[in-house]
Amino acid sequence: MPALSRRQLTVLALLTVVWGLNWPVMKIGVTGFPPLTFRALSLWLGLPVLALVLRAAGMPFAVPRAHWAALAWLALFNMVLWHVLIMLAIPQLSSGRAAILGYTMPIFSAVLGSAFFGQRLAPRAWGGVAAAALGVLLLLWYEFSQLGGRPLGVALMLAAAAFWALGTQMLRRSSLPVPTLTLAFWMMAVSTLALSLLAVGFERPAWHAPGTATWGAIAFNAVLAFGFAQPAWFFLVRGLPPVASTLSVMLIPVLGVFSGALWLGERLHWQDWAAMGLMVLAIASVLWPQRAPSPARAGARHGRDVTP
Repeated sequence: MPALSRRQLTVLALLTVVWGLNWPVMKIGVTGFPPLTFRALSLWLGLPVLALVLRAAGMPFAVPRAHWAALAWLALFNMVLWHVLIMLAIPQLSSGRAAILGYTMPIFSAVLGSAFFGQRLAPRAWGGVAAAALGVLLLLWYEFSQLGGRPLGVALMLAAAAFWALGTQMLRRSSLPVPTLTLAFWMMAVSTLALSLLAVGFERPAWHAPGTATWGAIAFNAVLAFGFAQPAWFFLVRGLPPVASTLSVMLIPVLGVFSGALWLGERLHWQDWAAMGLMVLAIASVLWPQRAPSPARAGARHGRDVTP
């Protein structure tokens, strides 16, 4: 697990703030408004923002036809299934608890990577996964009494996390000769079309003009969540090992929990505070630089005498 560069740390910090605050923002946006339609509108407004970023960076828009199928699969698991499932789950859960369930993704990613992708994890990485898992359990402590009445919402968020984890593993191993911004743009375009079709098919009778709060949430998602955070996440995924890129964002649900408590009055308990420490520990297991082996140890591992 290599140390993150200064650029990766900056991107990670900004991504954490945007995605962490976006959980209560999404909860506000879907309150009294069709959730799939909310997401589709956010995507439609976010797509031109990302196109402007792509053009300003001088990146190409074209993807060779031979890679369209691979792009479609990446879009399905990294964005389409995630967006659909969380949008159906958020109205049934508090914003903080939805964030917690969504960010079981690193646990799914580590298990999938070890079981199906031949990924060997160092003990420190497994320790981070264990800390993250315990943090999730603590944050859900007060939700267990309510889960029986909300099984669908919980199941949808966990399924979304599992699909996102699989998509992250696929994206990390992708060999598409396409810049990350170009890849993000076309995956978002596929998601925009898919969410729009689902919104028309299932929510059209419930359509009405968004209120001021809903428009504000849509704008936040369009400019920050999709125009910046989504390509920033793909930048991290393509540049870091899967465990590093997934565990490193574990502070996001913590920020989601506390911003939801501040903005929406969602009550906090001691488990929330204890979980914050565990999440920080999980992040440190990935971000803290490993000590380089001494020349003597390195030589001993290779059976060489390094004594001058």
